[in-house]
Amino acid sequence: MTIRKFLAISAAAMLLPLAAPALAQSALRVGATVTDPQGSTVGTISAIDGTTLMLRTDRHEVRLPVSSFTATDSAVLFGMTQAQLNTAVEQAEAQAAQAFALGTILRDSAGTVVGPVTALDTETVTVQIDANIVRVPRTALAAGQGGLVIGATRAQLQAASVPAPPAQPAPTQ
Repeated sequence: MTIRKFLAISAAAMLLPLAAPALAQSALRVGATVTDPQGSTVGTISAIDGTTLMLRTDRHEVRLPVSSFTATDSAVLFGMTQAQLNTAVEQAEAQAAQAFALGTILRDSAGTVVGPVTALDTETVTVQIDANIVRVPRTALAAGQGGLVIGATRAQLQAASVPAPPAQPAPTQ
């Protein structure tokens, strides 16, 4: 599960109309079936880690805030249907994929512009910071408004950067 998916789905889940009272611990456990308010299966809890849990639907495994669920002694309820959750995940993935492009602006955890994306591969993203570059794992980035976001500060990235290679002159004909 990527940070992008977590952030997008977490934001969507926070908007759910389902209240989240104190969770009944007997129902909130790994292996529990999660249902929507109409009683249809949404998925199964595959892991619980403090304030988040992993929910496996028929197509995705999604990390969501525990506060998005209502647990009783016999059930765990979620405010979206399985189809709605799958659609939200797929929309978040599509938005994230579009954000990973040359020229996309990277912002730090405070919203400060770090610089543009200058290179991409399957695992890393290279970003220009002034006259330097820094390579960061794709998994450290999330799609944000108008570009990408990273949890580090610009200063931290600047400290980890190296001088950019000199520009190669264009071939003459």
